[in-house]
Amino acid sequence: MSHHPPDSPGRGSAGPLDGVRVVELAGIGPGPFAAMLLGDLGADVVRVDRPGPAPLAGDPAHDVTNRNKRSVLVDLKSPEGPETVRSLAARAEILVEGYRPGVAERLGVGPEECMAANPALVYGRMTGWGQQGPLAPRAGHDIGYIATVGALSMIGAPDGPPAVPANLLGDYAGGSLYLTTGVLAALLTARATGRGQVVDAAIVDGTAHLTSLFWGMLAGGTWRDARGSNLLDGGCPYYRLYETGDGGWMAVGALESQFYAVFVSLLGLEGDDLPDRADPRNWPELQALFTARFKTASRARWTALFEGTDACVAPVLSLREAAVHPHLTGRGTYTEAYGVTQPAPAPRFSATPGTLRLPPAVPGAHAAAVARDWDLPHLSEPLKDGR
Repeated sequence: MSHHPPDSPGRGSAGPLDGVRVVELAGIGPGPFAAMLLGDLGADVVRVDRPGPAPLAGDPAHDVTNRNKRSVLVDLKSPEGPETVRSLAARAEILVEGYRPGVAERLGVGPEECMAANPALVYGRMTGWGQQGPLAPRAGHDIGYIATVGALSMIGAPDGPPAVPANLLGDYAGGSLYLTTGVLAALLTARATGRGQVVDAAIVDGTAHLTSLFWGMLAGGTWRDARGSNLLDGGCPYYRLYETGDGGWMAVGALESQFYAVFVSLLGLEGDDLPDRADPRNWPELQALFTARFKTASRARWTALFEGTDACVAPVLSLREAAVHPHLTGRGTYTEAYGVTQPAPAPRFSATPGTLRLPPAVPGAHAAAVARDWDLPHLSEPLKDGR
């Protein structure tokens, strides 16, 4: 059995991306999450951090999005910094960066420079607005990207402001997951042809792509371009949230007729006496009936009543509550690792499961190990200013 130092990825517990080398130019948000996902699946991810304070305050040891990575410090503004990154890129299959358009080029680590020494390199670019377009050079955040593509307008009550879905929809769904899909697809092509390429993953593109179903429904006349008035946006009384008697919330998703029948029965209503649910004109009456019923008991009582049935009703849990839900603990959806409760790697693989091999990477902590494993001796040398 081969021995792997504790700061090396270790092939014995490798996932489906075992052997894939990834360089991540440190940033915040969707780029680090995408690199974490690649690391969870077994890739050897080396994060290139800059000297100095981190972009966001907080203990880096608790930054779960930096798990399954190793970190080296490189001053990209020093004479030797860009060459160090290019040397890493020459030994990698994927590079991920999240700078504004043109910044990587100005630093000397853009696609042309990195692919000159490694024509098969997949160069993944993560931005909000994309590499081209009128807004490409402008600053932005998740909330603005999802607002611009129309997704934010779909979320929330019709008589109130749109609801902000944290930064899950733009940064991570429309951003990280599209970047990950893109670089892995390009990796297949690179391995087959020997030619790498640039993957331009823009949050506006990915989030717009997520709304594909609704563009089809708009064209077919089955979706109104108005928040809170449709089947899947809370306008429908059997696909929405209801407050319980103790101030909790229950999520109802009883779309199919057989599940709806179970739902109304357990709610204590006679289905035959209710107005036709298929007619949206009856939705306000049904909503009022369901609202009144849910107010008669606590969230715990409704949870006990509905759980284990096909009513498609679930309590709205907090993050900490979710981590101890019996189904999620039974599946190991959350895990305790390196002193932090966190989601386990996903998705699951029958033969090459993802693992939590390394704790969140503290900036610069792995210079010697990466220098050894990637055959870059100068990486282990201290920076010129002593940092």
